[in-house]
Amino acid sequence: MKLRFTYLLLLPLLFLSCHGQSSKTVQTVNADLYAEKLKSTKNPQLLDVRTPEEFNSEHIDNAVNVNWNGDDFAAKANAYDKSKPIFVYCKVGGRSAKAAEKLAEMGFTEIYNLDGGIMKWKWKGSGSKPNVKIIGICDQEYTELVNSQDRVMIDFSAKWCAPCKKMKPYILKLQEELKNSVKIVLLDADENKTIVEQLKLEGLPTIIVYENGKEIWRNVGFISEEDLKKHL
Repeated sequence: MKLRFTYLLLLPLLFLSCHGQSSKTVQTVNADLYAEKLKSTKNPQLLDVRTPEEFNSEHIDNAVNVNWNGDDFAAKANAYDKSKPIFVYCKVGGRSAKAAEKLAEMGFTEIYNLDGGIMKWKWKGSGSKPNVKIIGICDQEYTELVNSQDRVMIDFSAKWCAPCKKMKPYILKLQEELKNSVKIVLLDADENKTIVEQLKLEGLPTIIVYENGKEIWRNVGFISEEDLKKHL
């Protein structure tokens, strides 16, 4: 009985110990520190955990694409040296955070996750530069769009973004319900990279409401239908 009581007392300590070890193993750092760590690490192991399509459109120099949503993430990641630092990033940080925890479970001892993903990278330290080619809507077209009606709502989203998928049905519903008072436009962030960079969007989904061409409200991240209606 005494032995069992002692075991029960030790369980919380063991949990805290494991939790503390995981938090030390995975370090989510801002773009400046991430770039600094990459630069100071010899032959860094840098994983872009987005889809191949996202990777092919742009990525940090010397990154390797290991798709978090692919069937072989663990198998591919297992080929890397667990005793050396490993760096992960995605678009805004959600997928890479999950990938980082998985790498910790697999035995990697020093993991760096880019806070805010490539949207917050700003091309630091690696010599990479944003694509100068216009991708999607340009700034002139965007200006005409937000001036096309007294009140306009732009929804920047992406196919891989879970909150975007959750919000899309009621945004489409509002698009029809409010068509006489608010023009609601859905723009895929991956297909409209130029304007996304010019607006300095730092997360998805991002909703921006304009009135007579002037921005009056912005929301980053999930928002309920009820709360969104309050701003429309």
